Amino acid sequence: MIKAFIDWYLSVLVDGGYSVIALLMAVESSIVPLPSELVIPPAAHLAVTTGQLSLPGIVAAAAVGSWVGASVMYSVARFLGRPVLERYGRYVWISPAALVGAERWAASVGTYGVFVARLLPVIRHLIGLPAGLVRLSYLRYSIATLVGSAVWSAVLVTVGVAAGRDEALLAGDLHRITLWIGAGVAILAALYLLFVRRPMREPR
Repeated sequence: MIKAFIDWYLSVLVDGGYSVIALLMAVESSIVPLPSELVIPPAAHLAVTTGQLSLPGIVAAAAVGSWVGASVMYSVARFLGRPVLERYGRYVWISPAALVGAERWAASVGTYGVFVARLLPVIRHLIGLPAGLVRLSYLRYSIATLVGSAVWSAVLVTVGVAAGRDEALLAGDLHRITLWIGAGVAILAALYLLFVRRPMREPR
């Protein structure tokens, strides 16, 4: 399934270019479980092997796309509010208890928490909801989202470049990529415990 997606993605990427990257990253920043690890490294691979895309262009398109998707999530939470999310959130695996914890987290960590969250798998998909619920400044939210998304995208671009002409990447060998960035996983886990898990706990 992964290989089929990557084959399709590379075929449309040749013609669609940066707009395809931005669109998929906008989807990635919503509740749709589309990993950015399947979007950016193949694009970087295509860039270094064919020269059809530039690496800075990939980072910029990914960051803008992430911001668009994250803005939609923020707006939904800010303008619809917690009652609607509590009522319908269960249909997208968001429980009322999770919303309370996320709201507590956003109120605690603020803008810098949004930046850190953009570096964390899974968490970055939903960060807009608690930020919108606590009515975090949209300007600060946008800046943190753009910067954090650009940093994360640059990391994934580096993975794609490191893959070079390795055909295993196009075959969907994400296990090998995971091994390359094993140290990064440990860092992300520490960031999660420090900036997400601990602030979400109910104070005693």
